[in-house]
Amino acid sequence: MKKILQGITLLLLIGLLAACTEDNADEEEEARVVPVETAEAEKGDFVIEKVLYGRTAPSSMTPVMLQAPGEVDSIEIENGEEVEEEDLIATISTAAGKQNIRASRSGEIVQLQASEGEMATNEEPFAMIADMNPMKLQLSVTANVLSLIAVDDNYTSLLGGKEYEATITEVSAMPDDTGLYPIEATIENDGSEMLTGLISELQIPETTISDAVLVPTTAVVQEDDRSFVYVVNDNTAQKVEVQVLETQSDQTAIEGDIEAGDPIVITGQLTLSDGEKVDAAAKGE
Repeated sequence: MKKILQGITLLLLIGLLAACTEDNADEEEEARVVPVETAEAEKGDFVIEKVLYGRTAPSSMTPVMLQAPGEVDSIEIENGEEVEEEDLIATISTAAGKQNIRASRSGEIVQLQASEGEMATNEEPFAMIADMNPMKLQLSVTANVLSLIAVDDNYTSLLGGKEYEATITEVSAMPDDTGLYPIEATIENDGSEMLTGLISELQIPETTISDAVLVPTTAVVQEDDRSFVYVVNDNTAQKVEVQVLETQSDQTAIEGDIEAGDPIVITGQLTLSDGEKVDAAAKGE
């Protein structure tokens, strides 16, 4: 009999402990407040940009030609130096006498390979004068991209960490040997700070969604082929289903029961559930 009473007592104690544990778990669940960071939804045009890559080149190259072959007496300029029209470049001794070689236009001297005392021919250019302002940007694009571009269009070009305005000057209707279509643009090069042969990014708008609701891409949660965002209302996270229209790395255009100015959870949303209490801080605070 004594053993039976002890067993009953033990069962009662286990039941009491289990009840206390459940009560504590319920209290912890009720007391849970999730810290989150929010950003406001915005209303505006959503533009997807295609990035093209091109290379800089002088806008024109003018050869410096000799009237007759001869020996180089003196060279007054070096590669990379700027010349003005009629500046003296070199003096050549020919069978007919001395010949002064002058610049036919302003620009930068390039491809000067002669040295004093050497013989120079009149069959090849003595040097070239490069026009470095404006600079030319040479690109090749597919037929699909070609339809997005027209002469006189202006686009943003990123070069050496700086943004420049590039104006399309030539659009070829015929592909080259690679099957791509050559495109040329010009970029102002005031101060000649831009060098030839640099790779530039040209940003071409490809798709535009007008008057869209825009949210940070990190705010969108994917579950079973459905998309959601969490909106904070009275320190409570509300799970709202949305339709993703277009997305980029930092911003996404959506449709749904979301208005401009709504605080959208951008950090902490992966651990949230609908209706949970949150401690919300706006981005940057």
